Amino acid sequence: MNKEQAKEALDKIIHKSRIHFYKPIQIAEILYHYRTEHKIQLDNLDTYRKTSKHWRDEVSLQLLGSVCTSSCKFQDNLFDDNAIPPKVLVELGKENERTNGAVEAYIYRLFGKKHSQLQDILNYCLTTTPCRFQVKDVIDYFWREAGLKRSLDKVYEIIVYALFVTIIDALELKITISMNSNKKGLLQEFSDFTKNVMQIDLSNPQAVQNARVFRVGVTNAADRGLDMYSNWGPAIQIKHLTLDEELASSIVDSVSADRIIIVCKNVEKKLLVSVLNQIGWKSRIQSIITEENLIDWYDKALRGKYSNSLGTSLVTVLAEEMQTEFPSISETTTSIDLRHYENISDDFWK
Repeated sequence: MNKEQAKEALDKIIHKSRIHFYKPIQIAEILYHYRTEHKIQLDNLDTYRKTSKHWRDEVSLQLLGSVCTSSCKFQDNLFDDNAIPPKVLVELGKENERTNGAVEAYIYRLFGKKHSQLQDILNYCLTTTPCRFQVKDVIDYFWREAGLKRSLDKVYEIIVYALFVTIIDALELKITISMNSNKKGLLQEFSDFTKNVMQIDLSNPQAVQNARVFRVGVTNAADRGLDMYSNWGPAIQIKHLTLDEELASSIVDSVSADRIIIVCKNVEKKLLVSVLNQIGWKSRIQSIITEENLIDWYDKALRGKYSNSLGTSLVTVLAEEMQTEFPSISETTTSIDLRHYENISDDFWK
C-alpha cells in the first residue's frame, strides 16, 4: 500500500458519498484523533470502530444538524477490504502526520465544495418566483453535478412530497373513520382501545381527520423500503430510476402495504403492466407516476388556472424540505473551524 493507492481508495468513498458525507467525515475524525492523541492504533480496527462513530456524529451534528442513522452493518462497511480497511488507514495516517493534517483538510475541503454546489440549487428554490420555477431544472442540476447525483433519490422524494402536500391541502381532503353499526357491543367491550387508537367510542362512532402524507425520512443502505405513506391507505415508493420488472419486484417485495404508488423516472408502461398482471403484482400497485407526470403537474400548479392558490405554497414547501434535508454549512463557528485547515497545504493533497 502506497499513498497513491490510499488516496484512490479515499476518493472512491468520497465519490460515493451523499450530501451528508458521513463516511468521509468518520475517516477524517479517525485521522485527526490519531494525529493529535495517538490513543488508537490504525492497524487495529477494534481500537476505533465504535469510538469513531461518536467522533463522526459530534462533527456532523455541528456541520449538518444531523447524525448517521443507517444500520450498524452499513456503517461498518466503511472498513471492508473494498473500502477503507486498516491497511489503508495506516497509509493515510502516515500521510496525515507527514503533512500535519493535510488529509483531514482534503476531506473537509471537498465537503465544503459539495455544499457550495448544493447552495446554488437551494438559492434557486428560495429566490425563483413560482411562474418562473422549473422543477426539471432542479432534477437536471442534481443529475449534472457529480457531487450531488448520489442524493437525487432524496430530491425526487422532496419533489413528490411538496406536490402531494400542496394539492391535498388545497383540496381540503378529509378522511372519515367509521364502523359497522351492528358492532356496538364489540365497540363497548374495547372502548378504551378504540378511543386511544382510532378516536371513536359509543358517543362518537365516527372520526374525521385531515388527509396527510408523511415522509419516513430514513431509508436503508440499499435504498429499499418505504419512502412516504398516507393516512388514507397507499404507501409511496420513489425511485429516480427507470422502472422495469426487476425494480418493480424489489419494491413490491420490500413494502408490506397492499396499495403501493410507485414514482419513477420513466416506464415502459404497457409492457410492465402486462408483466405485473402475469405474475400477480398488479393488485398491489395502485398506480405508477413518472417524471413526466410530475413535471406536468408542477407546470399546472405553478402556471395553470389555479396557480394563484397553489404556486407560492408549492415552491415554499419544496424550499423548506430542501433546507431541512440538505442543510448548508452552519455559519456559526464549529470545532472544525478552530482547526484552521485553511492554513494546511500539501501539493499531493490539494
